[in-house]
Amino acid sequence: MKHHTVRANGIRQHFIDAGEGSPVVLLHGFPETSYAWRHQIPVLAQTYRVIAPDLRGYGKTDKPATGYDKRNMAKDLVALLDQLGIGRIALVGHDRGARVATRFAKDHPERLDRLVVMDNVPTRIVAQSMNAKVARAYWFFAFHQVLDLPEALISGREDVWLRHFFTDWCYDPHTIEGADFEAYVSAYREPGAVRGAMADYRAAPEDVLQDEQDADTLIGCPTMAIWGADFEAVGGTFDMAAVWRGMATQLRAEPIAQCGHLPQEEQPEIVNSLLLDFLSG
Repeated sequence: MKHHTVRANGIRQHFIDAGEGSPVVLLHGFPETSYAWRHQIPVLAQTYRVIAPDLRGYGKTDKPATGYDKRNMAKDLVALLDQLGIGRIALVGHDRGARVATRFAKDHPERLDRLVVMDNVPTRIVAQSMNAKVARAYWFFAFHQVLDLPEALISGREDVWLRHFFTDWCYDPHTIEGADFEAYVSAYREPGAVRGAMADYRAAPEDVLQDEQDADTLIGCPTMAIWGADFEAVGGTFDMAAVWRGMATQLRAEPIAQCGHLPQEEQPEIVNSLLLDFLSG
């Protein structure tokens, strides 16, 4: 695996580049970075060229004050691909990365061969479904959108903040431990890192508006939705197969048992097998 940085769409983007072959792009979610794909990259890179960027505001990528609506974050990816001379891709997105991937699929369908979305309920669906149960599960959506306060409360306590999510969101609360946990803590202690993640969530009103404008436009390429069957906020609250049938015309739905919000880390062998099978088509 090689680490690179390029300037694209006005920001300095960091990405991992590994392997040769047809390009597969992996977009991480919250509360992670491109480090989330450490179990997938070596396996996929045996067959494909794998590109795993840090999203705007995360990891070693720049963390500007603006530009976190998903249409612009999809443009971040387009600009990165253009810099690398890459045309069509297979795209895998988890959580926030799946939101970027979904917007990429709708705005740039000519660049997309197939799509994988992991443990993600589209922003528009979350907003439309809001009730007491959903609000309890998605409390952090509202908290992270409050201006300045999250940064003030989290600063110096990044480990406490991250430990809550990794413990609460994983079927096995010990999944992210030791050096893996410290890698994430270190990433979020970088200057501007917490603010960058908050800015991602603060773009929600604009994201919902974008999603509503083309809600009737279905994703036309082959799409696979993967989710943890034991994560209450996603598989426990939404009919995920129905949700994504309303988003894509060619859907393969794959719930994973004994798995929470982080399938690529909790059940990497299953995820790798699903990805290899789906990408080989």
